[in-house]
Amino acid sequence: MAAFSYRAMDRSGKEIRGQIEASTEEVVIDRLRGMGYFPTEVKKAKEGVGNLALEDIPGIKQFMKLLTRGKVPLKSMMPFTRQLAVLIGAGLPLLRGIRILSEQTENANLKEALLGIANEIESGNTLSEGMSKYPSVFDRLFVNMIRAGEIGGALEAVLDRLAIFAEKSAAIRSKVKSAMWYPGFVMGIAGAILSGILIYIVPQFVDIYDDLGAELPGMTMMLIKASEIATDRFWVVVLTIGFFVMIWKFLRRYDWGRYGTDTFLLRLPVMGKILQKASIARWARTFATLLEAGVPILQTLIIVKDTAGNEVISRAVLEVHNSIKEGESISDPLKKFSIFPPLVVHMVAVGEETGAIDTMLNKVAEFYEREVDDAVDGLAKLIEPLLIVILGGIIGFVVIALYMPVFSLVSAIGGK
Repeated sequence: MAAFSYRAMDRSGKEIRGQIEASTEEVVIDRLRGMGYFPTEVKKAKEGVGNLALEDIPGIKQFMKLLTRGKVPLKSMMPFTRQLAVLIGAGLPLLRGIRILSEQTENANLKEALLGIANEIESGNTLSEGMSKYPSVFDRLFVNMIRAGEIGGALEAVLDRLAIFAEKSAAIRSKVKSAMWYPGFVMGIAGAILSGILIYIVPQFVDIYDDLGAELPGMTMMLIKASEIATDRFWVVVLTIGFFVMIWKFLRRYDWGRYGTDTFLLRLPVMGKILQKASIARWARTFATLLEAGVPILQTLIIVKDTAGNEVISRAVLEVHNSIKEGESISDPLKKFSIFPPLVVHMVAVGEETGAIDTMLNKVAEFYEREVDDAVDGLAKLIEPLLIVILGGIIGFVVIALYMPVFSLVSAIGGK
């Protein structure tokens, strides 16, 4: 049994807080609902040092805001969206709900945005108008879906769709990151160990070789040269890496640069296919979610273009937008872009013919989300033995290169 802290609303709209001992969050939610409450937040009780929370430390909020550039992570947006939907569904006034969520959120950027939105609503503006004032927190996808929900009188349903979209986006993003993080972490550790060998171990062997007057083979000379670079010109290596990072960031600031770098990433072996499938899944899920919310098709395409996260897809969406303005279909322009497999084009074409394009796009998203899961699992199984072979090869090369002159000298002495 674990302790869970909760926040809930009673039928009069009053907020209630407390703790419950239970096995899971679901049990806590069921208990609260059984008591006639509407749970807005349930989480494991914190076990901190004393009563001082991290955000209470002077200056920490300002530092975190600067570090995050005013953005809010998905893990904070998901519960906010769900909680707002619950409060609206319970019949709570929108302004009251926003103020309650601003009090209970732990993210400083989200708290500041909600307080500002509450002021906007008090001034007579709509929720979507207030959210549009904070683009670093609420992107165009979020704002336009909220606007569509307000117009159609289905704000609760739209918020539910947004929460589902955020959850699925977070899941697929986590999968892709995990596929890239593990090999990067292992290779980083291997690089640190190799650097230590080159800087501290190899120079000691060089002194031994000089004393023995041994003739050095090519492998050993390569290792010594690498050691000299690591010890005497390490700053050149660091500056070179920093230069390439700056070039990459510079390119990502412009459409043409993002198109070039995204094309390069999509052509990478193994990882390119995973990124392609993840990009298609995100594109299809965003497209379907906006259509389901009732956002007009041309406006939907502009939003999808800006939130695609991949410039290759953005250009394809722009082609689709232009073709629809001229009275053409959605599927035909997609054929021009290799990032969209024939399956996607055919599914979109069927959706156009049957008038159920949002349903087909959801099926495309689900299919490619499963494909990403399978690809990441397969990559994890493949990459572990591959990393072992690579690391074994590096260590083997270093050991052989270091001891080959010693073995040669011993053999020469034994021959005499």
